[in-house]
Amino acid sequence: MKKRTFTTLLSLSILTACSNSNPEFNNVSVHDPSVIKVDDMYYVFGSHLASAKSKDLMDWTQVSSGVADGNVLIPNVTEELSETLSWAQTDTLWAPDVIQLSDGKFYMYYNACKGDSPLSAMGIAVSSKIEGPYKNKGIILKSGMAGTGDDGEIYDATKKPNVVDPDVFFDKNGKLWMVYGSYSGGIFIMELDAKTGMPLPDQGYGKKLLGGNHARIEGPYMLYSPETDYYYLFLSYGGLDAKGGYNIRVARSKNPDGPFEDSEGKAMLDAKGTAGVLFDDPAYSPYGVKLMGNFEFTNAGLDPEANREGYISPGHNSAYYDAKSGQYFLIFHTRFPGRGEEHEVRVHQMFMNTDGWPVVAPHRYSGEKIGKYTAEEISGGYGYINHGKEISAKVTGSKPIELTADGKITGAVEGTWKLTGEHNAELIIDSVTYSGVFLKEWDEAAGKSVMTFSVVSSAGISLWGSHDLPETEEN
Repeated sequence: MKKRTFTTLLSLSILTACSNSNPEFNNVSVHDPSVIKVDDMYYVFGSHLASAKSKDLMDWTQVSSGVADGNVLIPNVTEELSETLSWAQTDTLWAPDVIQLSDGKFYMYYNACKGDSPLSAMGIAVSSKIEGPYKNKGIILKSGMAGTGDDGEIYDATKKPNVVDPDVFFDKNGKLWMVYGSYSGGIFIMELDAKTGMPLPDQGYGKKLLGGNHARIEGPYMLYSPETDYYYLFLSYGGLDAKGGYNIRVARSKNPDGPFEDSEGKAMLDAKGTAGVLFDDPAYSPYGVKLMGNFEFTNAGLDPEANREGYISPGHNSAYYDAKSGQYFLIFHTRFPGRGEEHEVRVHQMFMNTDGWPVVAPHRYSGEKIGKYTAEEISGGYGYINHGKEISAKVTGSKPIELTADGKITGAVEGTWKLTGEHNAELIIDSVTYSGVFLKEWDEAAGKSVMTFSVVSSAGISLWGSHDLPETEEN
């Protein structure tokens, strides 16, 4: 049983090397998708008791949605979780996580929050089947109280965690951990009993990893890579709505409980807000490798009729490593240009660059696998995205560049590029080196297979490129 896997949205006829079929996507909505694979099925669980499933990470079926009696996951949810909902003064649930323990049962770490304060409760519900019904085992943590908190100290929201957004995972040695937190006092981690799923005694709220002073950092998710022997802590910065500037970041450590650092070697414990200032984004936006923010691939003139692709406030991701194929996947929800607060799940493939940092493919996963490419296949015009490091509602539009056959980059930015090995990419722009991969994948908006690149610098800035092709060019 593997804990991680893909999530909501996509439906696709399987794309193979010998098939001429275009991928077809079927989209679903699960906010804050957390993944688990059970036998040959991938499940995602999210806020508001929503869930979906897929066998191929592309053809998704909605399983549940809505915190109301009759939801298949917890059929009598208003009674079953009445203590939690009452404590948090709410009628809904936030981002859960589900894991299977050694007894074969599935443990759902549910949580509820008032929202305008960290008045929250987190508990465990258990089922013998992944799709439920889940039975409540009780609350394990509370926050936001006036007076003494669950660590025996006076609760201070600038220093203590908001007990939401759990991710429960096994480390490489078989220990069970839970990382959690949103805004407020930051992101925390604690060790759990691997047999019962309950917190080990005398930990209080656990160990702080980063955040504080109401820094807009939330949605932690841990992924261990046997390839690099690092634990990668994914995080979402900013606000989740269409104007919030949500963006996905990552830090890493050799230990599941840290200390975590970014690509510049900065300690993530220093990623926090300013005392007395609410949501001081500039104080912590320099921390963490930014993988993705608001973007839109705009037309470059070669394909003027194509509607282009873009995301608004992508975030609250989970991640999955497939040990058999060696593939990494990023699963997240996102909003879209011109579509308001409507959100769907997206899945993108990830790769480790030569420095051991993940880079994210520019287009949604459509069954592609990385291959061996030539300089001739790579050279040409691209739409270029620089994701920067800021937390902003601004949408970064693509700009035209060209990777010339003689290794130069011209257009909106200038520099050099080269292909090393079968698909490793190195771009040098303004004397800054960016490392990652070239990847041929499906561009849904253009309706074509295109060459792309995804690279990141030591400063934690990600660049994307997607090949612009004339309409007459075949897939």
